[in-house]
Amino acid sequence: MKFPRNSKLLRSPFDAAPFAAVFFLLVIFLLLGALLPTPGLPLQLPLADDLPGTDQPTISLAVDQGGTDQGARYFFANQLVSFAALSNQLQSATSGSRRPLTLLINADRAATCETLVGISLLARNVGITNVILATQPAPTGKRVELP
Repeated sequence: MKFPRNSKLLRSPFDAAPFAAVFFLLVIFLLLGALLPTPGLPLQLPLADDLPGTDQPTISLAVDQGGTDQGARYFFANQLVSFAALSNQLQSATSGSRRPLTLLINADRAATCETLVGISLLARNVGITNVILATQPAPTGKRVELP
């Protein structure tokens, strides 16, 4: 069978409508994906530069100021705990460790100094001697000024 040599595979003009439809669907999916809530606790950590870290094993605690009429909320092991239950949680964490632990406190900027001191005293009572406050590094080129 002989095929004609001047045949063209694509005789119709280029149609941009299907490509535009796929492009707009991708844009819609990306916008909807950006609107989905991210899991976790939104904290605004204080800004600080050049603070040392630790090479010891750490346990982490998040402190959020619940609002003006509420007290602080404590999150340990991804669960909301009361201040009274926090002592038991920290005690069980320290009893299972062979090396001394460091408590890393992720405290919101709105958390009061009284709350942080109370956590530090509680940690000392259960045997944790090192307590570190988590900070966020300052943006590049900006120096952190004290208020």
